[in-house]
Amino acid sequence: MNKAQLVDAIAKDSKLTKADAKKALDSFVKTTTEALTKGERIALVGFGSFTVASRGARTGRNPQTGKEIKIPAKKVVRFKAGADLTGTIK
Repeated sequence: MNKAQLVDAIAKDSKLTKADAKKALDSFVKTTTEALTKGERIALVGFGSFTVASRGARTGRNPQTGKEIKIPAKKVVRFKAGADLTGTIK
């Protein structure tokens, strides 16, 4: 599902206009991004939680040449599904 399809689904389910659904989705993405940038955790009970984790530096391999390369440390976003979401996926 891409963004346009998600907006259509939100609009249909919530009986909002597509414009309002797009604004709501854009606001959610912006707010979530800002909170994660600050290192905050976002928890949506039943759905899941977004957190920021640090990934250490490591050594990898270039798949074309097999040569070792150094991969620098960085921060990554992690999502952990909640119990309700996990229970519905079969």
